[in-house]
Amino acid sequence: MGNIYPTVEELVIFARKNGFDGIDWSFDLDGLPQSPAEESSWVKTLRTLGSLEVRYHCPFYRIDLGHDDQGEMKQAERIFQMIIRLVSKAGGRYLTIHIGLGHDSTEPLSWERTIANLRRLVQYGSEHQVSICLENLAWGWTSKPNLFEKLIRRSGAAVTLDIGHAWSSESVRSQYYAVEDFVTPHADRVFNAHIYHEEIPGKGHIPPSKWGQIQERLQLLYSIGCLWWVIEIKEAAGLLATKKLIDEKLALLINPHPEAAHGNVG
Repeated sequence: MGNIYPTVEELVIFARKNGFDGIDWSFDLDGLPQSPAEESSWVKTLRTLGSLEVRYHCPFYRIDLGHDDQGEMKQAERIFQMIIRLVSKAGGRYLTIHIGLGHDSTEPLSWERTIANLRRLVQYGSEHQVSICLENLAWGWTSKPNLFEKLIRRSGAAVTLDIGHAWSSESVRSQYYAVEDFVTPHADRVFNAHIYHEEIPGKGHIPPSKWGQIQERLQLLYSIGCLWWVIEIKEAAGLLATKKLIDEKLALLINPHPEAAHGNVG
């Protein structure tokens, strides 16, 4: 689950009570530590999550490594490097980032600068034992499997597959691509997944109302060995309903045709 509560204490209580094994910690730009003392305090706080595995996420708005403005690009690089150092100090090993300024942005991005800067950030992460994972979005370059593949291959980044973004992207909606096209070229590099049904502008992440809405996408994740699944729903009722649905049907991912095992294939 994500860090959907304002305090770590509330988060730990909810996670343990409801059977979550880990936390996908999304950073808030306004809440980033501003001094060495604040950094130490943040790391100490994160360590109180105890046995819960923590991975990290930067869902930042208008912060982009490929920004055409040199100053904006350098600022993005500084922010991501600082967060990598924070994650490393907290013992984290995975950090998910975005490429793309937003649905309504008219600000220019540079393709070659994006690749070069992402490659450099991946190397910086490696020096701090942190894997940089690029998430596919519902718009922009990363919403197109062919361009997403190039970004991953040329930068050396790992992958966070957002199954709701994939489902909502024009590439899949038009049936020109399928969801699996986001992972097939680099299946061994998909380390994280964000789970919900679809993203609707103005409404956010929509939970599945029935198993069939997400079954094939979860089967895909299981088949490639990606087993870190974050139910990326902020509202507690939808989060728990989705977890209950997955828990009840998990056996079908391992054996999608149980009747065949008993000779009942008719």
